[in-house]
Amino acid sequence: MDRLAVIAIGGNSLIKDKNRIGLMDQLATVKETCHNIAELVARGWNVAITHGNGPQVGFLIRRAELATKELPLIPLEFAVADTQGAIGYMIQQSLMNEFCRRGIKRKAVTVVTQVVVDKNDPAFQKPTKPIGSFMTKEEAMYHREKDGWTVVEDAGRGWRRVVPSPEPQKIVESEAIKDLIKEGYIVICVGGGGIPVIENEGQLEGIAAVIDKDYASSLLATEICASRLVISTGVNKVAINFGKPEQKEIDRMTAAEAEAYLAEGHFPPGNMGPKITAILRYLKNNGGEGLITSPAEIVAAMEGQSGTWIVP
Repeated sequence: MDRLAVIAIGGNSLIKDKNRIGLMDQLATVKETCHNIAELVARGWNVAITHGNGPQVGFLIRRAELATKELPLIPLEFAVADTQGAIGYMIQQSLMNEFCRRGIKRKAVTVVTQVVVDKNDPAFQKPTKPIGSFMTKEEAMYHREKDGWTVVEDAGRGWRRVVPSPEPQKIVESEAIKDLIKEGYIVICVGGGGIPVIENEGQLEGIAAVIDKDYASSLLATEICASRLVISTGVNKVAINFGKPEQKEIDRMTAAEAEAYLAEGHFPPGNMGPKITAILRYLKNNGGEGLITSPAEIVAAMEGQSGTWIVP
């Protein structure tokens, strides 16, 4: 679809200051990002917005842990759904207020999104994604016995719960998302990578896992035939030899060059690696253009003045 961009916002990017993590603080940050997205809409772009939710899920689960004497724990897939709704509300309201100020006759809508994963995905045999707060060994053993958690010691800092991170296979609501875009809505969807569900004899069933937001955004961009996949992160441009004297920012690279840098270890798995991989998947399946930049630089980057472009 011409001039349709999927814009993926990181969950950590909603928190600028670790001492200001309240919901109203996050809302203030969302407003800044939505100011830039509204500018893209004013310039003729349609956008579908995805977002991370890692810190927010951690906060929600921690609240539930502190309330266990009165209320049951929140299953992980419900926590993903809850934060999808809350962050979607912030983005949706902020965008609509921006549209009103600019006289743009567009509406934003949030779709709480399920994403199908394979119940036989190897990730379920080896959970690696840490969520929630640090625990003592006694707390960790209690949750392992009572709640079936997988827990690991984290570099001497305490114990943490780890969960699987399976590959996204299909976005359940993709047809509805496409229809809403065709009707002129700005759609916020696939929050936190989507609510992970498995298919069991034609029925959907939630499962305790987290899906990589960038991989899910790549799948969305492919399924709705977006012409660009934009991943918003903490840096304006991608760099090779990051943190070294020979560090070099990249303005533009082909898919082949990105694959070579990835193979050479320039983009670590826990940092830039998934973002590069997500764009490479999108380019292979869709043939559009990929862009990585910071929230503040989105407009300039979309005009070709900033960011790192990855092209076929």
